[in-house]
Amino acid sequence: MHAPISGPAFVSLEDLADRIPDGARIALPADYSGCAMSAVRALIARPARGLRIVSVPQGGFQVDMLVGAGCVAEVEAAAVTLGEHGLAPRFTAAIKDGALRMKDATCPAIHAGLQAAEKGVPFMPLRGIVGSDLTRVRPDWKVIDNPLAENGTRDPIVLLPAIKPDITLFHVARADAHGNVWVGVQRELMTMAHAARQTFVTAERIEDTNFLRDPALAAGTIPALYVSAIAEAKNGAWPVGLDNAYPPDRSALRDYTAAAATADGFARWMAAHADGALQRA
Repeated sequence: MHAPISGPAFVSLEDLADRIPDGARIALPADYSGCAMSAVRALIARPARGLRIVSVPQGGFQVDMLVGAGCVAEVEAAAVTLGEHGLAPRFTAAIKDGALRMKDATCPAIHAGLQAAEKGVPFMPLRGIVGSDLTRVRPDWKVIDNPLAENGTRDPIVLLPAIKPDITLFHVARADAHGNVWVGVQRELMTMAHAARQTFVTAERIEDTNFLRDPALAAGTIPALYVSAIAEAKNGAWPVGLDNAYPPDRSALRDYTAAAATADGFARWMAAHADGALQRA
């Protein structure tokens, strides 16, 4: 259930991470769309176990770190990659070792599944993956003949089950004192919040205002009704960066990619940078 209409809880970063139970199905955005890296580090420090990640629509540094720390049992994603930095090393190692269950998807399929949950329907039809190997490796995706096809024409279409995460987690530049969260043009974050049972947000700052009363901000704002908890976390997306706030720390990301090539290197990098965002505050 979503938070009461009175608004979300304003909590500490540690409390927010503690509200994510082991085994939760958790939706995480792509690197370009508001990664709650400070919360990810708190989950690793706890440590969380058995998380089932839904990457919207692909995973990056936060997924690789959670996998490397042994927090993840399953990933559903169109891809997991570090972009210009190359393969996601701990994710790749886990797949090779058989330590991780992978549910292959596509970007449109992830979005369609979330839209189904957002609309409260059990599935969403999608045409573009008909004939691909994905329908073989995803038995939960059902290929049927379009029941509305005219003149008995065979028209196969795929039914994708709704994706209803237990929790959506992301980072934003701004939240307000009423619990509204401004996401700007990152509309997928709205879909994620609508689809999930709970939405947890970290924010660079919490402002003493009401975004929904500002016509310049209201259209890009997720109302408090859809937000369960908010934690203030300055530089909370470090080292990935946050659009229109601060750029990625490319030096740190390069160092991570090189270090995470081995499990020992990953552990050393994570230990050395656990408070990296705070040091840059």
